[in-house]
Amino acid sequence: MKFLTFFFCIAFAVFACSSNNETDPNAGGLPDKEEPLATDFAKGADISWVTEMEHKGMKFYNTSGVETDCFQLMKDLGLNAVRLRVWVDPKEHDNWCNTADLVTKAKRAAELGMDVMVDFHYSDWWADPGQQHKPAAWKGLNLADLKKAVAGHTADVLNALKAAGVTPKWVQVGNEIRSGMLWDEDAALSGASYDVRECDVKGSNSTSEEVKYRENFANLAAFINVGYDAVKSVFDDAIVIVHLDNGYDNELYTWFFNELKANGGKWDMIGMSLYPYWTMLEHKEYTADRTITECIANINSVARKYNCDVMVVETGMECADDKGNLTSASVLAEGKRQLARILKECKENTGGRCKGVFYWEPECRPNQYRLGAFTEDGRPTVIMDAFK
Repeated sequence: MKFLTFFFCIAFAVFACSSNNETDPNAGGLPDKEEPLATDFAKGADISWVTEMEHKGMKFYNTSGVETDCFQLMKDLGLNAVRLRVWVDPKEHDNWCNTADLVTKAKRAAELGMDVMVDFHYSDWWADPGQQHKPAAWKGLNLADLKKAVAGHTADVLNALKAAGVTPKWVQVGNEIRSGMLWDEDAALSGASYDVRECDVKGSNSTSEEVKYRENFANLAAFINVGYDAVKSVFDDAIVIVHLDNGYDNELYTWFFNELKANGGKWDMIGMSLYPYWTMLEHKEYTADRTITECIANINSVARKYNCDVMVVETGMECADDKGNLTSASVLAEGKRQLARILKECKENTGGRCKGVFYWEPECRPNQYRLGAFTEDGRPTVIMDAFK
């Protein structure tokens, strides 16, 4: 994911698949919670920031101006699922998105009958292709103990959810792990998927092409596998997701999952991020529609090759201008069109393989995150109408 900060962040999308089979692709709840919503096709949102926003005094309103709980508002807008990230020990960031905060949010979703996806970052803060740093407490561990730490953290978080009466439907083992996870300068301990140069590391301000973190795909597969096994030890029916960015890039996905399979990696789903806006900024030859078209083609390709179901776990549309103000009505309408197209094509043009679409942090105001989907006064923009 293209991480920015609370005031400018980014994320991506997901696909469900069985890991080691290339056959024909066609072949304790909470006492007062509502009945589960129909989720043959998930229409979801990652609203992990919501408790921090509420703590800062931010409120949410429906289009009529009636103050509404954010989770209830998402349900009223037609969503049936939420995605929630979890960090290992974010004490330097006021403990938002730690285990306790995750459980609080997951309970609120479950009480409304919404499905829950848990997104493990395996870091004390953001993890994405430019930063896959080990938690502070895990630095210096040997490989065996590092695997135990991954398994233990995964099981501990999920057992906390189980104790609270929440059963997640999906669990991500890592966030946008194109470049791997749990980087280390020592190749014997690193989980990088390729050699990561100093200039590739987010926040380094370096132009050096010297290798900073060494590639070891075998370790990466092992980390994924111990996470996978830990998930199944707590919730056997949970769908385990491996998530990459750049959902339009079939070459990336083919390379990564071929390598993961060759190294004995396990997964139930492939997760993709799909951000037409960021793709167009990085690749001037791309349009939003080309990005979407190539992502749908990629979904169908990996579904066939790895016998996958598909889910886009991160997407977002332009909602703010360069100054952090709400963008024009025409730009918002275009965002709604793009999101509606993604939802429609994922559901109708993938042979039933794509199982849903999640918007990343739509509840954010324009001055917090450019690809949110709410106004300055906390109301949903027309972008969110695409979910109805």
